[in-house]
Amino acid sequence: MNKIKVKDLVEELKLEVVCGKEGLNRRITSKMFSRPGVELAGLFDFYEEDRIQVIGTKEYTFFHWLNENDQVERIAKLFREKTPCFIFSNNFEVPHVFIENGEKTNIPILRSPKRTTQLINDVTTYLAEALAETINMHGVLVDVHGVGVLIRGESGIGKSEAALELIKRGHKLIADDNVIIYEKEVGTLVGKPPKLLEMFMEIRGIGIVNVMRMFGASVYRHKKRITLVVDLELAEDNREYDRLGVEEPTIKILNTEVPYIKIPIRPGRNMASLIEVAAINRRLRFMGFNSAQEFIDNLNKYIQTQHDEDE
Repeated sequence: MNKIKVKDLVEELKLEVVCGKEGLNRRITSKMFSRPGVELAGLFDFYEEDRIQVIGTKEYTFFHWLNENDQVERIAKLFREKTPCFIFSNNFEVPHVFIENGEKTNIPILRSPKRTTQLINDVTTYLAEALAETINMHGVLVDVHGVGVLIRGESGIGKSEAALELIKRGHKLIADDNVIIYEKEVGTLVGKPPKLLEMFMEIRGIGIVNVMRMFGASVYRHKKRITLVVDLELAEDNREYDRLGVEEPTIKILNTEVPYIKIPIRPGRNMASLIEVAAINRRLRFMGFNSAQEFIDNLNKYIQTQHDEDE
């Protein structure tokens, strides 16, 4: 699992640092957040100290119901060695006892103008992505008719060239050559490029090109869910390939099964068109239409009709 720092959270969610700037390099290791309402009531047996602590409307209101001694005692117990930071929603004025403990322990206290529900949603979404299990994979990721297609194959087989043709047809590039894949949750894989390679492609014989500058902002997006893996491979005469496509094989990436097809490469085959058809077919399957099964059903009906006529 990746590790991020509090300063990354601050930059991503545009949070105000109220105090504890010295602790902005503290590590965030948990995808979960905590709202310490029970702890403010005095019960610390289940305090999840390694989580981001969110102070929303309920916690803020309850805090002000406490007498001064309870405020001092209970807030001090919230600031633990593993606690990454505190975030106040609704631009609440941070009580002095929080600031005092934040400066003492170098634990950042942050503030957001957003309502508690929206803040929690933003924090959860960011942590789910930033702390997700991640791998790097050689290939090209494109958005074809809304389908995230990961094109793989040996070096020099024509992945980037096929992607370039797709881009010229109005589809979108996400990543070329090196795709960072993270599992947002089991069943959901998202791909994005390394920061250095955003918007760039390598075309053999030409070099590095910036697709956004060349074709416009509409042909690039930063990340995309992967819903189809296409392997390009050199065709072999003695090898049989699926000619009906009734069954849809899958390939496991991290903990997620993704629909997977192999496309044999032969001279004269338009790879971009084939990938387009594969993407549209995947989208139809998602909508409940299976062209291959429909063909087989029609064929069976025809055979049955012919059989009945012969009798």
